[in-house]
Amino acid sequence: MKYLLLLFAGSMAVLMTAAQTPDSIYAQNIRTPQLFRAGNQLGYPVLRLNGNDQLELHFDDVDGDVKNYYYTYQLCNADWTPAVVSEFDYIRGFSNVRISNYQVSSVALTHYTHYQAVLPDPNCLPIHSGNYLVKVFLNADTSQLVFTRRMLVADRKITIGAEITQPYDPNIAHTHQRLVFKANAAALNPNNALDQIKVVILQNRRWDNAIRDIKPTFYVNNTLDYNSSDGIVFPGGSEWRWLDLQSFRYQSDRVQNVIYGKTSTEVFLRPDGDRSRQPYLFYKDYDGFYFIQTTESINPNFQTDYATVHFYFAPPDHSPWPDKDVYLLGQFTGGALNDSTRMTFNAEKGRYELSFRMKQGYYSYAYVTVDRADPDHKPSFEFTEGNHIETENEYTILMYYRALGARADELVGSTTVSSLNVFR
Repeated sequence: MKYLLLLFAGSMAVLMTAAQTPDSIYAQNIRTPQLFRAGNQLGYPVLRLNGNDQLELHFDDVDGDVKNYYYTYQLCNADWTPAVVSEFDYIRGFSNVRISNYQVSSVALTHYTHYQAVLPDPNCLPIHSGNYLVKVFLNADTSQLVFTRRMLVADRKITIGAEITQPYDPNIAHTHQRLVFKANAAALNPNNALDQIKVVILQNRRWDNAIRDIKPTFYVNNTLDYNSSDGIVFPGGSEWRWLDLQSFRYQSDRVQNVIYGKTSTEVFLRPDGDRSRQPYLFYKDYDGFYFIQTTESINPNFQTDYATVHFYFAPPDHSPWPDKDVYLLGQFTGGALNDSTRMTFNAEKGRYELSFRMKQGYYSYAYVTVDRADPDHKPSFEFTEGNHIETENEYTILMYYRALGARADELVGSTTVSSLNVFR
């Protein structure tokens, strides 16, 4: 009976976690959740197993009071489904940690409390490589979840060599980018590499358009060769649009107008136009990422303000697409394609519109379309931004391994390559 009760409790925990989407916010009072490498807001949250790496966790509570926030880890498989293992198998020490570092905002119209923590805490260490969901919740009660963020813990047992080339298909040779790579799995010597090793490839660290379930073209002497002519191809996209909100007083050229209220600020941007028919233009961008910064105070964590920012996208001929939805995409939106990021068409002005609450900083973003009939809900740059082979993109190759009899995927290989200067 005790065994059945434990099994039932474990199953319920997995079911509850399965409904939790990575990089999601579940509480309306939470703003600007960030998880990044210590000292680098643009650094992806990756830890080396048994290493000394550190991450920073930041978020704001616009209720402006002080609450008891905690965080914990949930080990996930390569597809971000919860691993069916006990937390004792992947956490050493306590299962959750209270976030005790907080500061009430100052020099800002928006009243909020900023919370931050350094991960991992020495009393709560991840001891299994793989995908992790960092879950922040209230009052030591995991059912009071407020937001989640992705984190990776890597144990690099596979070495990877990769390069970016032009696709063979002439129809996409000037709009897409092809990735080829080799991986040496001699340190693992897997019994059945084709089934035990999984590959996930990210473009600009995005999970919404990740390529999965890739099989090697050749496998000889523990070397996996991924050299398919048409298997690993991504649309090139364009350099991401940018928005400088480091100051609400000194307006950048992207800002059309600002309304300064006694308790709030509204920023109206200049309408963005369709770039799909324009030739490629290179400029330094941040691939959809952002960082919190201000030119007017000392500490950006609690001395920066918020504003409601109004985005506008004008489609060709100022007419809506009858079979597509338009979304605002960027790290600051959580990469989500949902009601909070779907734009509304204003027939009177002939443009799509969306408002977002944003903290002072520097942002990069893009507009994407999604076919309403597409069951996979895949975003496309084709009709809004355009696709170019010359675009600078960053590709991350993640390789997972599951030992015989194991119940969770291990992250055993990772590397990142850039297309910068490859096609110029």
